[in-house]
Amino acid sequence: MSTVTFDTLKFVKTLEASGIETKQAEAIAAAYRDAATDQELVTKKDLQIELAPVKTELQILKWMNGLVLGGIIVLILKSFF
Repeated sequence: MSTVTFDTLKFVKTLEASGIETKQAEAIAAAYRDAATDQELVTKKDLQIELAPVKTELQILKWMNGLVLGGIIVLILKSFF
């Protein structure tokens, strides 16, 4: 899993510039940092690993459908010729 960096000092300074007291700004920054770090981010590699079995199953289903459709076409052509 990947990690997102968070600049708490810049966040606090931005909140202070908007009129929020320093103590409150620090508490908001800490709460946001904790919430952001609790999340697990999914990378492209994670998705590829997780979805590989689904992709394989879809390929098998495509081949099976192709064979069934081919068989039906052969039966239809055989009944007319």
